[in-house]
Amino acid sequence: MALDLARAAHALEVVDAIGPAVSWYKVGPPLFVSDGPRLVGQLLARGKRVFLDLKWHDIPSTVAGAVEAAAHLGVALGTVHLAGGSRMLAAAVRARRSGLKLVGVGVLTSLQPAEYGDAVGRSVDDLGAEQARLVRGALRAGLDGFVVAVAEARLVRRLAGPEALLVTPGIRRTSDAAGDQSRAASPKDAVRAGADLLVVGRPITGSADPLATVMAILGEMAE
Repeated sequence: MALDLARAAHALEVVDAIGPAVSWYKVGPPLFVSDGPRLVGQLLARGKRVFLDLKWHDIPSTVAGAVEAAAHLGVALGTVHLAGGSRMLAAAVRARRSGLKLVGVGVLTSLQPAEYGDAVGRSVDDLGAEQARLVRGALRAGLDGFVVAVAEARLVRRLAGPEALLVTPGIRRTSDAAGDQSRAASPKDAVRAGADLLVVGRPITGSADPLATVMAILGEMAE
């Protein structure tokens, strides 16, 4: 579950309300900047596994240092941006410690083809082909898996193999607002596409009853 909130106190209220129904929690840039390492420790103390989603994209030595620091905190899963290139990705993989796994982020689920094309400076019609291109370029680095839209999950599974960890953001039920997710998909579709971890944030954190929302999503996943 994604803790898409501004403060640790609010995040921990949600975590405690949900209890044992969720074991993985994603901490992104806003929350990490405000309360970072202390929050990671508080989640670990509650027996949770932390997915630190900072999408590291910098020179190899800087990214390696960030990976080492995350491992030292006890983070279980972190993200690197595939656009950082093969040397950066290889440096990140070499820096893994204490069971930290790394997944690569390619095409964000908030992007449409025209927006992505503007970012890379050329016309793009097929985001799946772009995701595949980035994944192919990253396979030799030895990442543990990839963050992909549900629409591209089967394609990436074929490229990365059965052992790759596939994380799918942008999960929404039909009753949920899409927000800034342009390529959302349902929990059921994510499971059918072979996702290992589903990222759901605002539909839960914005709910009056987070636990009930979690149980409804788990029910859809099991259908």
